[in-house]
Amino acid sequence: MITNTYFLLYVENPMASADFYSRLLDKQPVQASADFTLFILDSGIKLGLWSRQVVKPEAQASVGGGELGWAVDSREAVDELHQHWRALGITIVQPPTAMGFGYTLLALDPDGHRLRVLYLTVG
Repeated sequence: MITNTYFLLYVENPMASADFYSRLLDKQPVQASADFTLFILDSGIKLGLWSRQVVKPEAQASVGGGELGWAVDSREAVDELHQHWRALGITIVQPPTAMGFGYTLLALDPDGHRLRVLYLTVG
């Protein structure tokens, strides 16, 4: 059986992205260099930020075709993260909104990767 324990995003500048994600996650990377940065989240999942200029084999994917998501316990938690992320200067492209699956907000990282916070109301 395969278990997902790692997400890797191709970024323009791993050091700038490391600064962004350090503020977003309130966590420092466990590894940081000009080409690659690694965070280990509280859940144990790893988030890697790899310079798209050195990815081998070269990736053809564009940004915005997927999302990183964080599930929270309540609508209030979505609203609180919205205010916190705005205070950090993070680009919000969808403020807290009720949708068919729950209550959600959507932000972007410096490379345009989509970051979704959601409180699921369907099961």
